[in-house]
Formats: sequence, C-alpha cells, structure tokens
Amino acid sequence: MKPIDMIEINPRVCGGTPVICGTRIPVSVLLGQLASGESWAGLRAGYPELTDAAISAALLFAKRSIEHSEFDFAEAI
Repeated sequence: MKPIDMIEINPRVCGGTPVICGTRIPVSVLLGQLASGESWAGLRAGYPELTDAAISAALLFAKRSIEHSEFDFAEAI
C-alpha cells in the first residue's frame, strides 16, 4: 500500500475529515500532537492501531496539501 493510500476522506467518517484509513483518527489530530511535542512512540501508545507507516502517511498528506494550497501566513498570525 502506498503511504498516501493510508489516508481516507469519506463523508461518512468524521464528516469527511482526512483520517488514517480504517480508523477515526484525524490527520489533523496527529499533526497537532506532533506539533505539541508528542513523540511517535507517544502517538502509538495513545492509538494502539497506529503504525509508523500511518504517521508517515499523515505527514506526507500534510506536505502534499501544503504544496497544493495557498496560505497567507500574515493572516494566520
């Protein structure tokens, strides 16, 4: 399975928020926890079904999302 295939966007799952495929773990939650200093081991402890490959897929999804969007950093502050 390709990393990006590990991300699911389905209107019936968490309202269409991108999640780790087969779970209800939103990509945004993982990114927020990583941004707050949580380790990969900490994420796996909190979400036993989570794998390193899934965390990598979430990061790749975020990277590709940023690359294909416009963001005005000055407005975000």
